[in-house]
Amino acid sequence: MAENESVVAVFTNHTGAEEAVKELQKSGFDMKKLSIVGKDYHTEEQVVGYYNLGDKVANWGKAGAFWGWIWGLVFGSAFLFIPGIGPVMIGGPIVSWLIGALETAAVVGGVSAFGAALVGAGIPKDSVLKYETALKADKFLVIAHGTREEVERAKAILDNNKAETSTVHSELVGAVASK
Repeated sequence: MAENESVVAVFTNHTGAEEAVKELQKSGFDMKKLSIVGKDYHTEEQVVGYYNLGDKVANWGKAGAFWGWIWGLVFGSAFLFIPGIGPVMIGGPIVSWLIGALETAAVVGGVSAFGAALVGAGIPKDSVLKYETALKADKFLVIAHGTREEVERAKAILDNNKAETSTVHSELVGAVASK
C-alpha cells in the first residue's frame, strides 16, 4: 500500500509529546516519517530561537532541550511565525510541505499556509481548523506518516502515551479512526 496515511495526535504539553516520540523511536518507527509541531514560548527569558549548523543545533528558551532532542531525530526543522497562530517550532517532513505552500503561495480554500501544508500531507480541510486551534492553545501535534500498518501501530503508541486526541487520515477516504 502507498504511504498515504497519517495519524495526528494532540498533546497538552511538550512532555507528553516527548514521551510519545520516545516510545515511537523505541518501537522502531522511522523517525523520518514523523512530524512535530508546537509552540512553547512562555518563558521568562527574552531570547527564544534556534539555529542549525550541520547536525548540531543550538537552542534557547524553556523547551530548548526538548526541541534540540527532536531536531536530532527528525528530518527537517523550522522556527516560523505563522499569522493567526504565532511563533511555531516544526520538525519533520511537514516542514517541506509548509515551505512548498509558502513558496507557491498555495492557499487551499481559505486555510493558512500551515493548513495548506496539512492538506498537502493528506489531512482533510475540515480537520485543519481543529489542529490550528490546538496550536493556538499551546498544544503539540505529533504526526506520523506511512502505510496503514505503520500508522495504526503509531496511533496505538500515541494513544497509550496519553494523546488528548488522535485521528487517522487517509488521502483517499478522510478520517478513518479517531479517539
